[in-house]
Amino acid sequence: MNAVDKRIFAVGIVPVIKLDNPGRDAGNLARALCYGGVPVAEVTFRAPGADKAISIMRESCPEMLAGAGTVTTTQQIDAAMNAGAEFIVTPGFDAELVAYSQSKGISIYPGCTTPTDYHAALKFGLEVIKFFPAEQSGGLAKIKAMSAPFPQFKVMPTGGISLKNLRDYLSSPVIAACGGSYMVTGELIGGQKWDEITRLCRESVKIVKEVRGE
Repeated sequence: MNAVDKRIFAVGIVPVIKLDNPGRDAGNLARALCYGGVPVAEVTFRAPGADKAISIMRESCPEMLAGAGTVTTTQQIDAAMNAGAEFIVTPGFDAELVAYSQSKGISIYPGCTTPTDYHAALKFGLEVIKFFPAEQSGGLAKIKAMSAPFPQFKVMPTGGISLKNLRDYLSSPVIAACGGSYMVTGELIGGQKWDEITRLCRESVKIVKEVRGE
């Protein structure tokens, strides 16, 4: 794993964030995540101003590892990198985006759920891939089945992850980290419930450490 992979693995949790008001919320959210022991953020480009949110989060908490999610164009990769993003996440496997990210020297985690996706990721030399949408695509059982022919990969499942199943996923050695939005829901962010976000992060970190025996 590269340096970014290792930082994500060390935390074990990747909050998947949609910010509708980055100017108001990005800084407070970054601090809430870091206070909770989760200095990682995947800011999705599903909402306008994602690049602005990444920039604010990095300025507010320089220790934060911020990346861009739901990336579907090379222009978004450029915007994310200009804002200080250190990794890219795509919903599916797009060879053009993987090649472009690699040419720019930024880590990319494409969504992979089929043997064809895994083959494609293998050809690009990727070691960590996203499995999305996790629960809807077969969940941990499918991830384990896919690891038999493709033991090279560590996987970041995203989609349907919650405190209820986080331990199950993390207990598998195939899992590098789990992506989730349960600690950064629209209700929590919209209501500016920063203390609750911090609490949920701490609960998640506790599970990570228990599973790993830390």
